[in-house]
Amino acid sequence: MKSFTPVYVPVGVPTFHLESAQRQLDLSVSLLKSIDERFVVPGKMLLSLDDLRAFLEGVTPDLIVFQNLTFANAAYMSEVLRRFDCPVLLWTLREPVVDGGRLRLNSLTGAYSAANTLRAFDDRSFAYAFGSPEEERVKDAIDAAVKAASLKKAMRSLKMSAIGQTPQGFGFGRALDSELMNVFGVELEAIEARELIEKARSCSDEECAEYLKKTARMTRGFDGTPEKNRLDHARLLKAYSDYVREHGIGALASRCWPDFFTAFGTPVCTVLSMLCDEGVAAACEADVYGALSMWIGMQLSGEPVFFGDPVSLDEGENTITFWHCGAAACSLARRDTGAVVGVQPNRKIGPAMDFGCEAFPEATVFRIGREPDGGFRFFLLEGEVLDKPKQFLGTSIVVKTDNPAREIVEKSVKAGFEPHFVVIRGRCAAALEALADMYGFEVCRF
Repeated sequence: MKSFTPVYVPVGVPTFHLESAQRQLDLSVSLLKSIDERFVVPGKMLLSLDDLRAFLEGVTPDLIVFQNLTFANAAYMSEVLRRFDCPVLLWTLREPVVDGGRLRLNSLTGAYSAANTLRAFDDRSFAYAFGSPEEERVKDAIDAAVKAASLKKAMRSLKMSAIGQTPQGFGFGRALDSELMNVFGVELEAIEARELIEKARSCSDEECAEYLKKTARMTRGFDGTPEKNRLDHARLLKAYSDYVREHGIGALASRCWPDFFTAFGTPVCTVLSMLCDEGVAAACEADVYGALSMWIGMQLSGEPVFFGDPVSLDEGENTITFWHCGAAACSLARRDTGAVVGVQPNRKIGPAMDFGCEAFPEATVFRIGREPDGGFRFFLLEGEVLDKPKQFLGTSIVVKTDNPAREIVEKSVKAGFEPHFVVIRGRCAAALEALADMYGFEVCRF
């Protein structure tokens, strides 16, 4: 992927108080560079259309932060829009002095003019921030827009894979390649699960030795798995790893049951766990939009995320427990137990991961939801992950939610959300809201 390029466009006219405008320019540049050093900034205030055109000739933005240093008419925003189709954050400066004297900047009137042009041009969605460069909420708004725009660009270089079809009754996880490309710019390829099973069967013990050692090194109790299943796991891990590397796959959604139990005799759970620790978003039950949700969470947090079902509610603790059969990344495991290996809880065949996840003080639960009419929406809630042992056979994580957990469950069930969610380390709802806004998606914040 080419480098992400955010661009600062500070416009105005020379009839306002330029000393005040210059101070705001200097403070704004300092703030933007502290958020992302890649910001392209002009060497001076853009106080005419000629200045603006000359600056824009040399940039290819992935995000534009358009700021009214002073009032500027709609022609300035029109000049930007006719050149570029990228996310825009409109930034209004607070009037620096209210003393009964001269209006120094009049940035707010300029913002109304620019916003009216944005809507009139193509009803374009845009982010908005009001305030001076010293205000924390301004920094937060710009930071969220930068993260969202960077993600939006990165998705256009993402290649995903659907490995097998969803099981019967799990159709919510299916996706069309044309839909993913059209909406997100993501390339989706498909392969049958049996093809990777056959690749795994063809691998010799010698070829799989390093994968066997790797799993043993990253887990605890792997040696308690029957030898045949350990060897078959290593073969499967090699087959998946080779496929991911050779095809440039960044995220995948894999069929798991019943094929890997009935046709291969060994589950794919721990393979998906290992891939997540390698930076590949790997969802089970062939949930493509679950895998894309995982990938987005991994980009924001820089580490693996938990993927699972909401299975338990505790009103007293105000918690929701998320669980799945055993595909969580090893690095998510509690430090006192480590990444314990057990068996898949329903089929009683291993290896599958079997541990509770470590606590972290800030967490975001996220899902790309698909509407019956084909539209998209984002599920979002924030809270913390509690220090809890394994709740059920398989892998589990307990989230204490900021808002009442029972209300969250009742409202999200009635809203018809899919049963797979992603738990991300850190509070990143602001960036996800900004991303949803760039796509024009509904945000359902619980």
